[in-house]
Amino acid sequence: MSDPNKPLAKIANSASEWNAEMARMSQSKVPSFFHIRAQLPKQGRTNQVLGASRHMNVVLKTYASGGENEIHAHSNEDHVFVVLQGEATFYGPRNETREVAKNDCVLVPCGAFYWFLAKGDEPLVMLRVGAAVDPDADILARIDMEGKPFDGYSEKNKELPYILHEDKFFE
Repeated sequence: MSDPNKPLAKIANSASEWNAEMARMSQSKVPSFFHIRAQLPKQGRTNQVLGASRHMNVVLKTYASGGENEIHAHSNEDHVFVVLQGEATFYGPRNETREVAKNDCVLVPCGAFYWFLAKGDEPLVMLRVGAAVDPDADILARIDMEGKPFDGYSEKNKELPYILHEDKFFE
């Protein structure tokens, strides 16, 4: 059962909101503490920035069953996904596939092309830890297969408005 007294981190609704939250959090020069808790989506996906420093960020990501994104690479970040709930299929640029489920991890080096599809009956919940290659450049920069900038919050990335379950939480 979810603890209603534990706060929910704000959902970032755009790359600029995600960047702003990371910039705000990275000003702190003391340890930060956070609790992994999310209201689960019926549709779409959410990104909640939990912690950030100049070189690293931690984001809780949720995807409704069937939620997906389009093939892309991050041009200024290495990151790792830790699957906390649900299942997904990760795809490479030549249709390579790998199934992941709870407690599986995926390390994505800067410049590696991938996409994934949430599958199964329950929402996919992943902890995403990113490390900036150049902390003075946009850590959320991503490119498509042609090397063009690619907004993760775009229709091209299969972004749908999220709709949250009123009473379903991950904790």
